[in-house]
Amino acid sequence: MTQFQTYLTEEVVEDYADGLIGRREALRRLGLLGLAAATATPLLAACDSAGNNADSTAPATAGSAGSSSVGSNPAGTAPAGTNPAGPTPLEAEAITFSGADGRRLQGAWAAADQPRGAVLVVHENRGLTDHIRSVAGRLAASGYSALAVDLLSEEGGTASFAGQAEVTAALNNAPDTRFVADMKAAVDELQRRAPGAKVGAVGFCFGGGMVWTLLASGEPRLAAAAPFYGPLPDNADLAGSPNAAVLAIYAEQDQRVNASREAATAALEKAGLTHEVVTVPGADHAFFNDTGQRYNAAAAASAYQQLTDWFDSHLS
Repeated sequence: MTQFQTYLTEEVVEDYADGLIGRREALRRLGLLGLAAATATPLLAACDSAGNNADSTAPATAGSAGSSSVGSNPAGTAPAGTNPAGPTPLEAEAITFSGADGRRLQGAWAAADQPRGAVLVVHENRGLTDHIRSVAGRLAASGYSALAVDLLSEEGGTASFAGQAEVTAALNNAPDTRFVADMKAAVDELQRRAPGAKVGAVGFCFGGGMVWTLLASGEPRLAAAAPFYGPLPDNADLAGSPNAAVLAIYAEQDQRVNASREAATAALEKAGLTHEVVTVPGADHAFFNDTGQRYNAAAAASAYQQLTDWFDSHLS
């Protein structure tokens, strides 16, 4: 398996270990990712023997498999009386635009009234969801025109799949090189729609890893980048993106992704990039997603403020 295929597999195992999905659903999702039962069953059994599975009979949930957050919100939605991080989103309209080799890419575009910059938004392993569209809309309301790219455009787009597990499986089967090409095409489209604006990028979970991958591919047009709890590519060399000021967001309880935090810091320092590495206290993986089961409203609000402060400093 490639590094990102391994990451997506670990997402399912972690959701099972945390009791967010049951054994049958975990086996189904691992099967969609290409793991035979003979391989998948011992992975889940290891969680049981370690006492990590809170509820091995838990049903499949809309917020599981890599788009979750802190356990203070077991319902997987924003608690009553609270709002997701950031201002009320502006409308994000569905668009298509040109990709490499004449391919048509899909995305959601939210235009700021008086843009101070432009931002590429990269989705989690759930694809281009309403949540990710709302992130683009919130950034636009904060003064940054935003384009959320659908990295499954070639397969017909996220909406063409039956469910979240099928979306993750499709991402698992696509090559990273295509993702990079599509993100670069999205930067082209941002520059076309917001001429003269400095360009930034933000991504979450799988999308955070994609932002690291875009930086490692060499993208001198990026003036700022903010990978949220995303895995760093192996042996990442970030020197090809010399203009990017990087805000790397991690969650204190996210041990799996945090294992690459020191390597990310070292890569940023080696490349000489302006950077800040932030570990949000009391938060778990995917704490920013207000539709996920580990959503942490306080952590999300704090991280959004840090994100927009960073963009204010490096895109405005």
